[in-house]
Amino acid sequence: MIVLLRTILCLSGLGIVALGLNVGLGGFATLGLQGPTDFFTVTDPTAFAVQDNHIRFIAGVWGGVGVLFILGAAFLDRMRPVLIGCILLIFMGGLARISSTDWPVLTGADIAPSLLMELIVFPAIGLWIMRSMGQSNA
Repeated sequence: MIVLLRTILCLSGLGIVALGLNVGLGGFATLGLQGPTDFFTVTDPTAFAVQDNHIRFIAGVWGGVGVLFILGAAFLDRMRPVLIGCILLIFMGGLARISSTDWPVLTGADIAPSLLMELIVFPAIGLWIMRSMGQSNA
């Protein structure tokens, strides 16, 4: 079971890194890894440049979380507390999504899978990580 947990952590980390790069390198428009990039029009280039820079920073942090998941897959015993912290951050991000209260968007096919991952799947992985303590590092 530890091998499966490590595999899930590594694959999750790779996915998170890819999403971080998508926005980190592409800004608001993204690199297009999640769909079309022509979904907005800039009306204030200066304000847009500032906000785009902020979103790139946030995406870089997200990519860093993915790197921590990959490291956690390799060094599970040492990284358990870090992984639990990252999972808590992901859960908090899911809660922040709900603050939009735009229920049609939140329950739609574009967001609902991510929201379910953030609020259910990642916390379940966190429980799995905690329960794996003391098991063989095979």
